[in-house]
Amino acid sequence: MERGDHASVSAVHAVFVCDETPVPGATVTLGDDAAHHMRVRRLDVGTVVGLRDGQGTVAEGTLVRLAKSAAHVEVSSSARVAAPSPVHLLVPVADRDRMLWLAEKAAELGATSWRPVLWKRSRSVSPRGEGVTFTGKVQARFRAALAQSHGAWLPQLFPEATPERAVQAAPEGTRLVLDAAGVPLAGGSAPAVTGPVTIAVGPEGGFEPDEQAALLAAGFVPVSLGGTILRFETAAVVALGVMRASGR
Repeated sequence: MERGDHASVSAVHAVFVCDETPVPGATVTLGDDAAHHMRVRRLDVGTVVGLRDGQGTVAEGTLVRLAKSAAHVEVSSSARVAAPSPVHLLVPVADRDRMLWLAEKAAELGATSWRPVLWKRSRSVSPRGEGVTFTGKVQARFRAALAQSHGAWLPQLFPEATPERAVQAAPEGTRLVLDAAGVPLAGGSAPAVTGPVTIAVGPEGGFEPDEQAALLAAGFVPVSLGGTILRFETAAVVALGVMRASGR
């Protein structure tokens, strides 16, 4: 069954992200984080819970066994949710706590992908969010946010990239770079949006001139979110929210 929204199949007590596609009649095993959450929520055997695989499958099932380090859910029904229109984020490697906050919101708003970029001014940040361990934390935030928001699709998570690599990897379509001097992102003068959208967000202090020039040469259109300069995480959330509110 295909669905066009992110609603669960029916009302459930809690939603959990699983590492396998939940199929009716099968039993899904959830790890110790989910088991701990269930105990905190005082969910008993027989409770109906929701399941998400992060790839568009939404399901529900019955908790049949709860152990210290695992929970077992018997799947009763499932459905497919269509993926939202693609909106890709190029986020700066920046303060790690603020990046993690943004990761949560990006998952809640259905970002298609997350690619951290090592802009020149990213290198002066400390402590900054990068490396394998930090990537794992971002993934965990994605999963928690997806469960909390009852979404269906996890953002695709890419490792850190140089600006050159990030620009080369951006899909063809609408390319936007957040710039206080750009045209408004919303309203009558907003640029036309066709195909996949890629939004480039700069580091604290902004892009270096050569980075800005490279983005413009690659077809990125400067867009503004208003008359004030926003922190990178605020700007990214607002831009992604505008895209989603406009039907993207």
